[in-house]
Amino acid sequence: AQDNDGAPNDLQNENSANSNNYNNANQLEMEELFHGNSIQLLLRGNLSPTPLRSIQSQHMNSLLRCPGIVISASKVRSRSTNIQIRCSRCQHATTIYATSGPFGGVSIPQRCMGPNPAECGPAPYAVVPDNCTFVDQQTLKLQEAPEAVPTGEMPRSVLLAVERTLVDKCPPGTRVCVLAIASLFTSGGGAGSSGGGSVKSVYLRVVGIEKDSGTGGLVNFSPREEEAFRLLAQRADVFDILSRSIAPSISGSYTIDIKKALCCQLFSGSRKKLPDGMKLRGDINVLLLGDPSMAKSQFLKYAVRVAPVGVYTSGKGSSAAGLTASVVRDQRGEFYLEGGAMVLADGGVVAIDEFDKMRPADRVAIHEAMEQQTISVAKAGITTVLNSRSSVLAAANPVFGRYDDLKSASENIDLMTTILSRFDLIFLVRDVRNEELDKMICHHVMGVHISNSRSGNSKSGNLESFGDFNVVGGSGDGVMEGDLGMTDTTGSNTSPEAIAENAMKVAMTGIGELDVPTMKKYVQYCKAKCSPRLSEEAGDILASSYVKIRDDVRRRSMEASSGTQNEVNGDAQTVIPITVRQLEALVRISESLAKMRLELEVQAEDVAEALRLFKVSTMAANSADKQGDSRLGGSGNPPMMMGVAPSRDDMLRSESFLKSRLVIGTVVNKQRIVEEAASQGYNAMFIAKAMSVMVMRGEIQERNQSRLIKRVK
Repeated sequence: AQDNDGAPNDLQNENSANSNNYNNANQLEMEELFHGNSIQLLLRGNLSPTPLRSIQSQHMNSLLRCPGIVISASKVRSRSTNIQIRCSRCQHATTIYATSGPFGGVSIPQRCMGPNPAECGPAPYAVVPDNCTFVDQQTLKLQEAPEAVPTGEMPRSVLLAVERTLVDKCPPGTRVCVLAIASLFTSGGGAGSSGGGSVKSVYLRVVGIEKDSGTGGLVNFSPREEEAFRLLAQRADVFDILSRSIAPSISGSYTIDIKKALCCQLFSGSRKKLPDGMKLRGDINVLLLGDPSMAKSQFLKYAVRVAPVGVYTSGKGSSAAGLTASVVRDQRGEFYLEGGAMVLADGGVVAIDEFDKMRPADRVAIHEAMEQQTISVAKAGITTVLNSRSSVLAAANPVFGRYDDLKSASENIDLMTTILSRFDLIFLVRDVRNEELDKMICHHVMGVHISNSRSGNSKSGNLESFGDFNVVGGSGDGVMEGDLGMTDTTGSNTSPEAIAENAMKVAMTGIGELDVPTMKKYVQYCKAKCSPRLSEEAGDILASSYVKIRDDVRRRSMEASSGTQNEVNGDAQTVIPITVRQLEALVRISESLAKMRLELEVQAEDVAEALRLFKVSTMAANSADKQGDSRLGGSGNPPMMMGVAPSRDDMLRSESFLKSRLVIGTVVNKQRIVEEAASQGYNAMFIAKAMSVMVMRGEIQERNQSRLIKRVK
């Protein structure tokens, strides 16, 4: 019986010894071939991209090319490629090679493979770490790009296994296109799962990575496209063409400068790296602050679609970790980073709607990302810095939902100066109540609906009866065509031929607008091919203009604080501080204007246009209190509200009425108090100013978004 039992063991030991000798011979032959060096072959190719949600069973063990964005990266681990084991009794040593892939292990023999296995007993082998060979390995999570996710679907993700020289090359937020082999591994199932070996999870074993810088690194331009873009850039009115191509379905005189600002934001300035290693951002941040129904959210949606990389989020549904980065624990209990919206939008635009609804703690978290364009993380033993080179386009409402003419700009804008100073352009959008303007907007809106109905219905005879809406011919017809072109972005017009044809048509005639694919491709082309710098002449103009702006602000501040109402509106001029950041903002806007024309140097006319945009946006919002309704459009207020300052006696009378009406500890509606005072002959504006002064002194507290007031002393 012993002879019969020993024969298979001898045969097994002999086969194992032969296999080890064969592997050792191959290893020695490879070491001699490469002179003891280890090499790694990386592949590049032009395979058709395979979306992550399309990877199925027929793709297993096949070479795939998958685009996406890296959302998390694990720590770098050491994986053994071959280990040396030694018997603890007979000192027999052998080498075992790992052949089960990145997520597999190495099985150690339970019986000695030496000359006398029976004497060594069970499990005699121990690993000799000094004689083992290891390679670096890292696990990444690749997710679909936000613009590639179908509406209503959750983004799909898949694990990536990278080794050797590919580790630590792709931090979270990097857009990549990987060449990988689809493989399977057994993931940890639940306690009640049975037959776990038959159901496995998919992972991609990476054999090549191409990074996308976000400025056209992976975008190829056909010769016809380049010719059309060059012709378009040579036109003197290219800025007007690009600005009117921004959301052509949105009309109104107030939208002209907003569209030009969004156009500058899409092209952005030039990022600079100083000799001492300091980096200056080139991205432009824009804030739209104003009344509801002014198309602020539509501007945000359009900018996300046109930008090379765009992420849209809402302030109320976003947290600090969701905007910046979060630390997540995996199944093995280890922590890894997952990038937020501002990391995923690296190289593009992140649009934040309802910016005023964000919690103050969450809003503070993006301060570093907006200016330094980095996100520092120090959580759960992970200390790192992520890139967040993105532009911020935010939309917000005033404190009371609508802009209150009875209050100053500082009272209407409930945002800290630290966050306001980080925005290059701030637009105060007011709902103008003007009969002629209302008619024009009404005609445009009805024309959009009628034109869309006509395009979807072959029976259009009854639509021509709307003669006043100019839906057939004229300037209104051009606007409608632009709107239809904007909505149809998923058809054949995304091909290089259609993009080149649209760009060439606009470049040759100067009529019409660029559709969304053409606009997006032109933005990528300009950002990839051009990085303008400031000339000496433009620098002198900017410096003198900035000094004059600061001097004007200082003079207005002194005038506001020198009168009798220094306690009333002395803080109005500090709502949006004018600092060196605004000077850098003017530089970035000027560079973006030069980039649209593919010029390497900023001209004097670029500086003039940048100064004009800055004055009609940030400076106009900063001095909204002193302009009255001449520019912003009146709200039907009486003339005495336009700028008549209350005297000291008026303020004392108003305060005495409030103190006699409000008992300490009572909570009343603010609007009711104003109406009651007006019915007794008091000026409503003076009462509102007196309330603001008492709030500043701490005598009155505002509650429920300033709808209620409580007297405390």
